[in-house]
Amino acid sequence: MSVGKKTIVMGAIALLLAMAAFSHAADEQVRTFRGEIADNQCALNIHSLTHSHQEMLKSKSMGGDSASCAQYCVRYLGGSFVLSSKKEVYRLDDQASAEKFAGKRVKVSGTLDGKTKTLHVTKIEAEE
Repeated sequence: MSVGKKTIVMGAIALLLAMAAFSHAADEQVRTFRGEIADNQCALNIHSLTHSHQEMLKSKSMGGDSASCAQYCVRYLGGSFVLSSKKEVYRLDDQASAEKFAGKRVKVSGTLDGKTKTLHVTKIEAEE
């Protein structure tokens, strides 16, 4: 096969892959999720027994409220911000926006990647 034909074939394959990825993304619906912006370590019981900040707040080692606990764990213990919603914990792809709402109840709009439980955030706002 000549170089020109290989280039055309590779371009066609790349175009098909891009179209498949775009059509999959277009099928995802923006949804609203409610919960608390927490850190993954408390929410996933890495250093908590209750999926919350309770133990850390009692020990006063991570701050005096949920926001300071989450910020401490992310900043100093390698954690990341997540949405903790009842028994579900969702990773958030927009950490900068999530940080502004650490420890607060929020509504997160976005699309969910079910395989990784990651929310692709379009908007975060305080819950009223």
